[in-house]
Amino acid sequence: MRVAVVNFSGNVGKSTLARHLLAPRFNTELIAVETINADEGGENIRASQFDELQGHLLTNDVAVIDVGASNIEAFIHAMNQYRKSHEDFDYFVIPVVSEVKQQKDTIATIEALMTLGIPPKKIRVVFNKVEATADVLEEFGPIFGYAEAEKKCVVRPDATVYVNDVFEKSKGLGKTVSEILIDPTDYRAKLKESKDEDERESCVQMILAKRLAESAGENLDAVFKVLFK
Repeated sequence: MRVAVVNFSGNVGKSTLARHLLAPRFNTELIAVETINADEGGENIRASQFDELQGHLLTNDVAVIDVGASNIEAFIHAMNQYRKSHEDFDYFVIPVVSEVKQQKDTIATIEALMTLGIPPKKIRVVFNKVEATADVLEEFGPIFGYAEAEKKCVVRPDATVYVNDVFEKSKGLGKTVSEILIDPTDYRAKLKESKDEDERESCVQMILAKRLAESAGENLDAVFKVLFK
């Protein structure tokens, strides 16, 4: 499975979903087509190095490519120059948040992908940063309306990632949600034994992160399952 995470809009959580939802479940390293956000980890590659990226895709069966908003136009232009290069991807995942601008940018992204000849079944939308009490169909009405009218992408209400503080905590811990979940350390026992204040605080943060990670992990598992069915 080779997946590109794209959107013309920034602040929709592309890197977060690539890092926490996709890369761990495909058991692969994240490749970032980006000149900023270097702190997200993974291998960084500029859009101008598209031929190098194609080489990676042609010789690997599994890949997750995070295309930054500052590079997506160059990325799409490169795919247009290298005809049929979009066939190297099995899916294009487009995260979207509820703000009107981001929803408009998401529709523009889908239209741009369609001009390359990408089949609608390869374009999958993920609803991101959604409050647990929100009505997804109502909150993302423009996206569902567009999808129903144009038939240019796949949208499923269950492909919804809910707001969870673990994503922010994971940055400070330097771990993915999956890594937090599989950490075998008994932090409660370690907390009781430790006399060092910094270590105690670190234990507290890991205990909280592991609790949050359980609900986030269940959510991400469900989204991953519905996203590619």
